[in-house]
Amino acid sequence: YYQTMPSSQGVQSFLAGAACAALCSVALYLQQNPPTRRLKSRCDRKVEDPSPPQGETLMDSCSLDQRMIRKAEGAILNRTSRLVVVIERCTNDHNYSAILRTVEALGVQNVYIIAPQCIQSTLTGNGDEVGDVNGVELKRSSGPVVKKATESEIKDRAMHHLYARKATEWLTVTDFEDTKSCVDALRKDGYHIWATDLGQVATCLTEEELSSGAESNGGKLIPEKVAIVFGTEAVGCTTEMLNAADLRVYLPLRGFADSLNLSVATALVVHQLFVLDPTLVGAMSEDERKQLRQAWYAKLASQRLLTSSDKKRRSKLMTFIKGCEEIEKKKLAGARLDQEALVKLGKKEAKQAELEALVSTLAVNSQLAVKDLVDNPPAPITDMRRADEHRTCFVGRNTKASHGDAWADMPATANLHVTPMTTASFFRQRVPTANKSSDTK
Repeated sequence: YYQTMPSSQGVQSFLAGAACAALCSVALYLQQNPPTRRLKSRCDRKVEDPSPPQGETLMDSCSLDQRMIRKAEGAILNRTSRLVVVIERCTNDHNYSAILRTVEALGVQNVYIIAPQCIQSTLTGNGDEVGDVNGVELKRSSGPVVKKATESEIKDRAMHHLYARKATEWLTVTDFEDTKSCVDALRKDGYHIWATDLGQVATCLTEEELSSGAESNGGKLIPEKVAIVFGTEAVGCTTEMLNAADLRVYLPLRGFADSLNLSVATALVVHQLFVLDPTLVGAMSEDERKQLRQAWYAKLASQRLLTSSDKKRRSKLMTFIKGCEEIEKKKLAGARLDQEALVKLGKKEAKQAELEALVSTLAVNSQLAVKDLVDNPPAPITDMRRADEHRTCFVGRNTKASHGDAWADMPATANLHVTPMTTASFFRQRVPTANKSSDTK
């Protein structure tokens, strides 16, 4: 081949071929002999200035100062009050807890629930903590007790309840006894009502389908304020809600199944709304954000200010008072109380006062610890993914052991080292400072 070409071209081709071969050799060597240098994690490096340059991302890190406040601020800045999620007569507590967790994760602040099911209605008994299933009954959503429920099934239901409770800590949930009162409240606050519906008159949630009504929405696919309604698992939204809706909408599906699980449908529809109108993200007034800061920052502080001994004392007081309430029920039912029960009841008032004092002090200190942060919040975490060191696997020890080989060397099961109590120390150190500052004013 080279003999048939002019000499200059032959040399150039030879050099090009040699360079290509050299690069391939280097790539093959690196593949067979990867670098052994360990890359430092973010937690190995001290964060000198956590505020990133304009437009850059601030990631979560166990070495980041004020990390929980920064994370809360990141969530607040992405919250929307333009979109309200309405759940009409949900009857399955698995769906209920999944919906609450999902809408919180997607950045919706306000959830309206029509004829809400009590979060504990399908799990009742004496078990107060996850994993404590002594005396606990598992019930079906329709009411009857599941007679052959296993301990594993009860624990699983308890976890769903825990997720729902944790989600509602960061949501504004409003309950309505009936559909009419919810519709009236939405109308009063200026929300357009979109009801999800599988009927053939519904509008598909796509840009093409929604563009025909964009003129009435100021050129936007989504109204300035919109409430998206999801009905019960079996039949969907009620006729009353469908008749009250400004628009009936559905999510495009492409298979034989023409419907989805309620919690799945909620997740996909709400996500689709954010895709159709990205300006929904963070659509909240500064006054609303300040209210959330006051509530959230203080809540984060209150969860960390109590020492282990204080938490044990609070738990014992609550258990004592709960025991007294059970004794009082027996007394009202006509039962004869023994001397021990009477002595216990005699101590109830003092124990209640002790608990109230503990709770009151915690509330005051929580507000003091974050007072200046509410007015001057730190730079927010802009990527909410946790650092590997904080990706804890929330499963039991036996479950971890049974998946040991498959889960080996995964961040969630690695138990990476972190310095304990750093966030708690941050809040506890601020309380004396806040008290001193208040005294000087």
